[in-house]
Amino acid sequence: MPVPHNFATPIRLSAKERVLSQIQRWIIDGTLRPGEKLVDSELAEALAVSRTPIREAFQLLEVQGLVAMHPGKETRVTSIEKDDILKMYPTLAALYALAAETAAERITPEQIEKLKVCNRQFAEAIESGNPYQAMEIDEQFHDIVIDASGNPYIASFSASLQIHIRRFKYVFLQQPVTGTPASVEDHDAIIAALEQRDASTAAAIMKQNLIRPMGELHALI
Repeated sequence: MPVPHNFATPIRLSAKERVLSQIQRWIIDGTLRPGEKLVDSELAEALAVSRTPIREAFQLLEVQGLVAMHPGKETRVTSIEKDDILKMYPTLAALYALAAETAAERITPEQIEKLKVCNRQFAEAIESGNPYQAMEIDEQFHDIVIDASGNPYIASFSASLQIHIRRFKYVFLQQPVTGTPASVEDHDAIIAALEQRDASTAAAIMKQNLIRPMGELHALI
């Protein structure tokens, strides 16, 4: 199992948190490929920890659906299939739409301003050809809406799904799909609907904003 040696480690984290964060990152970006066997002794040596935090991290990663453990046998990175995207995106779209609908009733002027700044940065990242940055800013935009909804369950479930969608992009495409001007326009329309407290329009456009890239991704693979 090839384990990278030139990686930046998070600071101020417990051994288990540091191990979990790093292995999760390697699975998402494809360093650890689908189906690959994970050897706890190799990972422990690479991350300068004992086997205990590695095994604890495996348990949490299994809950996230990123690894499959077979006690006494082996632990492997879970596989992903092309058509998984047709299951993940509609689910995330429903969660985001609910977040937008709820946020319309309670969003603050400060959060509206954050969305506007975020979308300007998103547009700049697209124009300058920075797909990784665009992907991160797009996620930040949706996180602001989720935060404005005040619903921690939406935050929890959407974060879990986003891990798998990000992994899907890296593994199948080797890079994130760059956003499009249509995505920027969707964001502008979402902001306008939220400013007007128009819950149904905000939810509808938010759903559209997720379903479109689903079709684009599926066609590219």
